[in-house]
Amino acid sequence: MISKIRSLSHKVRRSLNKPKWHDLRRVTPISDVFGLDRGTPIDRYYIERFLEKNRSFIKGHVLEVAENTYTQKFGTFVQTSDVLHYDSSNRQATIVGDLTSPSSLPRNSFDCFICTQTLNFIFDVKKAIQGIRHLLCNNGIALITVAGICQISRYDMERWGDYWRFTKQSAFKAFTEVFGEKNVEVASYGNVLSCVGLLEGISSEELTKEELDYNDEVYQMVVSIIATKRMNK
Repeated sequence: MISKIRSLSHKVRRSLNKPKWHDLRRVTPISDVFGLDRGTPIDRYYIERFLEKNRSFIKGHVLEVAENTYTQKFGTFVQTSDVLHYDSSNRQATIVGDLTSPSSLPRNSFDCFICTQTLNFIFDVKKAIQGIRHLLCNNGIALITVAGICQISRYDMERWGDYWRFTKQSAFKAFTEVFGEKNVEVASYGNVLSCVGLLEGISSEELTKEELDYNDEVYQMVVSIIATKRMNK
């Protein structure tokens, strides 16, 4: 019932405040919350495309950051589902630990780690990537997304900081230094229209599938990483 009411509210907002694509000469966005008040943020569309494509890896012992929404939505043959959070304030957390402090994390414990749009908010990225590898079993797989072209998240900035934006090149270099070059795959999602849409706070429901799925590597909104832990990297 609540989801139906929220969906109706999104439709009303979209109908009352339609984007005027021929005239975006304005200094304030249509929505300053990534389009959450209008529907699904465009970057989330790409994140879910990535996870859907790689859902076969989401199995066995699975760990996710902050909540297990994507584990439940895309998981296949999940045996256990755990949630990682940096402190105990999150009631969904089953593991309290810091990616930049491997000693606070279980070692060699997970077949899959889902980490979406998190590394942008961690200053010591290399240490966090080492923490990700620390968590995984041998042959375990991390499914990671990071932000490329994207506005600042005020919510995160005010709580723990918003530090980085990535490209395929920087993500590949950062992960290969820890996982080894043969164990890392990167891809990017986005185009000029979808990037403008995200910056304006336009929702994915307001673009067509063809518009969203067109990929232009010059406009990398979301960068995805598949990193596999092999003992002899």
